[in-house]
Amino acid sequence: MSRMVFCQNLKKETEGLRFQLYPGDVGKRIFDNISQEAWTNWQKKQTMLINEHKMNMMNPDDRAILEKHMINYLFEGIEPKIEGYVPEKK
Repeated sequence: MSRMVFCQNLKKETEGLRFQLYPGDVGKRIFDNISQEAWTNWQKKQTMLINEHKMNMMNPDDRAILEKHMINYLFEGIEPKIEGYVPEKK
């Protein structure tokens, strides 16, 4: 049986993550409040951001910028600005 959460990103009850994928308090908040679907959507955007901005995940500044985008996207519904990408209309 899957774990259900009320996803703060999708604004509906849906399947949650199977385990905490991100460390610390932010990871716990994501695990408790974000669905598998929303996390998968974020991962696609994360890849585009890393590639577009040529981010180095060994660089703490790049990780901090990415985390800020992640929190804004997952919890505030703020789309990251990615050159040439137009999000689908909901």
